[in-house]
Amino acid sequence: MSDLINPGPIEFTAVIERETSVSNSSAWVSFPFDLKETYGKGNLVPVKAVFDDTVTYQGSLAKMGGRGACLILRKDIRGQLGKQPGDQVKVRVELDTVERFWPLADDAKQALKKSGQLLTFRDLAYSHQREYFRWVDEAKRLETRAKRIQKMCELLAAGHKEPR
Repeated sequence: MSDLINPGPIEFTAVIERETSVSNSSAWVSFPFDLKETYGKGNLVPVKAVFDDTVTYQGSLAKMGGRGACLILRKDIRGQLGKQPGDQVKVRVELDTVERFWPLADDAKQALKKSGQLLTFRDLAYSHQREYFRWVDEAKRLETRAKRIQKMCELLAAGHKEPR
């Protein structure tokens, strides 16, 4: 993250948007500045955001489908704000300089170490780490969990970024 420019906190007001023609689509706010000029990186800039001075969120500024950069506004965040698409929201973003990684349970961490895939896992994007974590953690039986941990090691060795 040291190669990113830190412009300090950036505040703006935005309208919450959502593509209504796509069922279950996410809502977002558009980021009104050029990522490359502002942060020195053109996509997936890690940020901490505060909406309406009350609700915090850790995510990434990302370019989605040809638009300029945007910040996803998950349903739980909108619920905390009491806002929906079409509403205005005050946004404060700042570069998140803390290294992001998903905490692993001991069994998964040991298996990744033994298979030589721990660094591969840590090099994944935070969101991909989370997907593996959830996939393993959702197993209801210990036997299933052990199989998924083994499969995770195999998938990572084969270059797969996601478990499914």
